[in-house]
Amino acid sequence: MRNNVAALSLLVLFASSNAQAAGSDAHWSYEGDAGPEHWSELSADFSRCQGGQNQSPVDLVADFKVNLPELVFDYHGTPIRETNNGHTIMLNAAPGNFLSVPERQVKAELKQAHFHSPSEHTINGEHFSMEIHLVHSNEEGHLFVVGVMVEEGEENPMLNRIWSFMPEQVGGTSESPLTVFEAGVLPPTRNYFSYAGSLTTPPCSEGVSWIVLREPLTASAEQVERFKQRVGPATNRPVQEKNARAILN
Repeated sequence: MRNNVAALSLLVLFASSNAQAAGSDAHWSYEGDAGPEHWSELSADFSRCQGGQNQSPVDLVADFKVNLPELVFDYHGTPIRETNNGHTIMLNAAPGNFLSVPERQVKAELKQAHFHSPSEHTINGEHFSMEIHLVHSNEEGHLFVVGVMVEEGEENPMLNRIWSFMPEQVGGTSESPLTVFEAGVLPPTRNYFSYAGSLTTPPCSEGVSWIVLREPLTASAEQVERFKQRVGPATNRPVQEKNARAILN
């Protein structure tokens, strides 16, 4: 029975998803009257934030330990072009960086990366200082998001490069010929959790294939604080109900 459930979950994880974000001008936030508990009230486009059954983030506790397929990160680096959108610092990726899952015939291109603090996902109920989301899309437009946890510790050289050009004002954009997300920037081990989820910001579209690496990176307390000074003290959506989903590890 467990093998059947695990096989089904893998099919769900790597099947075609429909995670196109609906457009809306509604203002949302991480606190107050426009905070996560009110997102679904702000716009009809955001109804999934309350009514969805496969929402993200979740607490990652593996239901099944299976031999998950190998991840291949074919990253060559992308010039820094980052925007402070008021919710996070977002980096738009140059073409040519790919996530592949050869066993599942998945190939998706890195489109953008952004940050949350504290982490959105938890592992066995524990938050991390930050979480990086690497957003990939295949040719059909289906999303595969890789989550990388960041724990407080040694200074992170990659964040030093990114933060040195961080826009101070909301709506500001900065560019640099320095590159980030080259091969080797991710944790050396590729053990991960996988599950079917959603965008973690409005409109909370479902059908997103989540891959959350188990091994964290590190960042100094000063690096984490600098990010918070730009976008706010908390930029994480609360953990959502798992419902009937299986989390694989």
